[in-house]
Amino acid sequence: MPMITVRYVTPKEGEDLRPRIAELAVRLGHEKLGKDPGVTAVLVEAADPQGWFIAGKRPTDAGLAAFWLDIKITAGTNTKAETAAFVKAVFDGMSALLGPTHEESYVLVHAADGDAYGYGGRTQNARWAVAHPG
Repeated sequence: MPMITVRYVTPKEGEDLRPRIAELAVRLGHEKLGKDPGVTAVLVEAADPQGWFIAGKRPTDAGLAAFWLDIKITAGTNTKAETAAFVKAVFDGMSALLGPTHEESYVLVHAADGDAYGYGGRTQNARWAVAHPG
């Protein structure tokens, strides 16, 4: 039940990349982290290129895109190797969508405690307990 937030800037103008970015995030969450697409929520926001700076410079001024992807998952549900594979796949996939991408584009896999994270009024640990009685 991940919640994924993506903010991005690109020197490209006009094309609405949000649906393609959302599809990529859900697909990679499923393929690399084993997350259920049926309960994955995504918020994609194009940021103002005039307000995005890396090392004091706008990446778009150099013809580069940049992004920040934050995925919230339940702690203990993925290995380091799965997380590393997800981070790499996101960078590669976003670069394919956005074009040349600044290296300082970030992916945060935020692993939250199962008692502090949930949806539909129940925590993830409460859901686990119902699914695994005894």
